[in-house]
Amino acid sequence: MSMKSRIPLILLACGSFNPITNMHMRLFELARDHLHQTGRYQVIEGIMSPVNDDYRKKGLVPARHRVAMAKLALETSDWIRVDPWESEQETWTETVTVLRHHYNESLRLLQYKKEFIKNKQPLEGSTENSLSSHYTVRSHVFLITTLRKVSGKAGPKTHASYWRRSGDVWRWIFLMNLSFIFLFTVLPELKLLCGADFLQTFQTPNLWKKEHVKEIVEKFGLVCISRAGSDPAQYISESELLTKFHHNIFLVKEWIQNEISATQIRYALCRGLSVKYLVPDSVISYIAHHNIYTEES
Repeated sequence: MSMKSRIPLILLACGSFNPITNMHMRLFELARDHLHQTGRYQVIEGIMSPVNDDYRKKGLVPARHRVAMAKLALETSDWIRVDPWESEQETWTETVTVLRHHYNESLRLLQYKKEFIKNKQPLEGSTENSLSSHYTVRSHVFLITTLRKVSGKAGPKTHASYWRRSGDVWRWIFLMNLSFIFLFTVLPELKLLCGADFLQTFQTPNLWKKEHVKEIVEKFGLVCISRAGSDPAQYISESELLTKFHHNIFLVKEWIQNEISATQIRYALCRGLSVKYLVPDSVISYIAHHNIYTEES
């Protein structure tokens, strides 16, 4: 299936990211590979949405730290970003509300970009394909130039102030850089990325509103990564609602089992043990600098 006939898709992961680990980032890569292999989708963006402090989970460090660590970890990714919107709300926000926000935001930005390109004069003799390539290259150059202007010579000692100054600009530039979205003829889809055991929580009494579960699986859809000991197919078969919309639930087999747990990472840090190669080095440095996840803190 050609690029133009594929459905553009955005992956959204909600969670504590307390702290972000290499496994969190691997989930996105596994999901993207699986969706591309279906031949139906082209993943255009990944979004991490750290939960609000009001979630009050035991051991949850302030969102400002979790967002900053995620930004540092994702500096090596050219398609995944962290979005602070959920963490900046006055109180804890339901997952379905976060999904609605990001979907509406993607439509708003798409419309803005259409108007932006509509008001540009095409290059003389440009075809549709060459014009699309022209804007892709142009936006990429704009991205690099602007980041240099904003960040200056940001290093380990200045990364916090860098993100405070450039956060909003980075978010806008990142999405503006997705110029190839105009190769598609359909609206983008947004799907919730999660571990397969997430499906089991739908059966927990009084945890989810039925209408919210229905909206998530019907309107948006799920991409679930398998974990050792979980049986996502069974969770689906045991639920009438999930069975009805099973076509919108993608089960992804993790071909290299990786059981990195943020909980175990916190325990290791609290005991003064090494977490190198489990967590990005930039995050380890941030944790040490801010003295978080220690027995004292």
